Amino acid sequence: MRKFLVLLSLLLVTALVLAACGGGEEPAATEAPTPVEEAPAEEEMPAEEEMPAEEEVELTFSVWGDPEELAILQEIADDFQAENPNVSVTVTVSDWDTYWDKLQTTLAGGNPPDVFAMDAPLYPDYQSRGVLLNLQDLINRDGFDLSAYYPESLVCYDTADGYYGLPRDIQPSVMYINTDMFDEAGISYPEDGWTWDDMLEIGQQLTKDTDGDGTIDQYGLWADIWDMELLWGAMIWQFGGEILNEDFTQTLLADDGAMDAWQTIYDMIFESGMMPDPSVAEQFGDPFESGNAAMTPAGHWVVPYYGNVDFNWDVVPLPQGVNKKSMVNSVGFVISKDSEHPEEAWAFLKHLVGEPGQTKITALGLGVPSLPAIANSDAYLNQPTADINHQLFLDTMDYSRVKPCFRGYDEWGTLIGDGMFSVWIGEAGLQETLDDLVPQADVILQEASQ
Repeated sequence: MRKFLVLLSLLLVTALVLAACGGGEEPAATEAPTPVEEAPAEEEMPAEEEMPAEEEVELTFSVWGDPEELAILQEIADDFQAENPNVSVTVTVSDWDTYWDKLQTTLAGGNPPDVFAMDAPLYPDYQSRGVLLNLQDLINRDGFDLSAYYPESLVCYDTADGYYGLPRDIQPSVMYINTDMFDEAGISYPEDGWTWDDMLEIGQQLTKDTDGDGTIDQYGLWADIWDMELLWGAMIWQFGGEILNEDFTQTLLADDGAMDAWQTIYDMIFESGMMPDPSVAEQFGDPFESGNAAMTPAGHWVVPYYGNVDFNWDVVPLPQGVNKKSMVNSVGFVISKDSEHPEEAWAFLKHLVGEPGQTKITALGLGVPSLPAIANSDAYLNQPTADINHQLFLDTMDYSRVKPCFRGYDEWGTLIGDGMFSVWIGEAGLQETLDDLVPQADVILQEASQ
């Protein structure tokens, strides 16, 4: 084409020059120039049809925990990325308090993590705030099998309009015992069916002033009694009481069965002296881990920490009262409603709570898998974290009740935990404190239900 235009321009210039030379005379007829044929344009080869490139997606994933957990969680993310090369996952791990502070800030700022961990009792508050993605349509579309999970692990996440979260694990409470202390005292390890009377007898035998300075430095029992999960929640059920009514609108902590449980705890601190009050316990950090308590109730999450102690230990069932109960909690994962990549976030969440993710998370020793298929496998039962009776946690599920999950839980739990502290350090009476706290707790429940 360019060659043709050049030739055409030369012809026009020649014609103009000839015209100028002829002045006003009529120009002589000339033969029309032979037109220059335009060179045929090069035929363009049809381009191969290109598949649109997959969008590069960046997901953020946030959990609470210790720095040591980051490596395993990153492995899980790497496995997912290997199957989904267009998706990258940034994992962040924070301690408990920092995690919730960051989450509140990012939610308020409109930039929360795509996928993040959720403590089951706090889930109703977050779900009711409209900040979580409803997973139900995705569950239905993909035929995601909820029946594969422990029913107890699903209770808190099941709402009237579907699931907004899914469980990673379950945490039934059992009793941890320092077997070296039991052996030294010549006391047999507690067996299924032992009672709180047995606990009182054994606990007093194991409470000692080991260095003779007049101060007890080995206690029979220690428990964190700020929250219901480790001791007093299960005890209230064991003594025939209830924590709340069925629809979570009334606090029942001052009723008869509950008061029997509270009185037992009070007596272990102030009558027998076999349990340190919170102000004494904090001097040791975790008195069981430090070797200053023979027994402590907890879930499976403490296993990795106790795996580093310099004494022998194992787990036994909780003592029982008028009935046999334990409390089970769950940690789960949710997706932000503001996630720009809900499909990819859903795929990652399925990986986390599915067999691949749960198998690797189990290696951390932090909980019992919410999938019975993994809980009954070598991945859990023969995990490398500690050589203890991991089967006991599965057996405990047979008589465990789900830790209450309700709107207003955080405020309600803080009121009770802080309010009872003065009782546990001997500055307030048991009955009058509960009589004061219960009405305030009910106001929280009523306001949260509106």
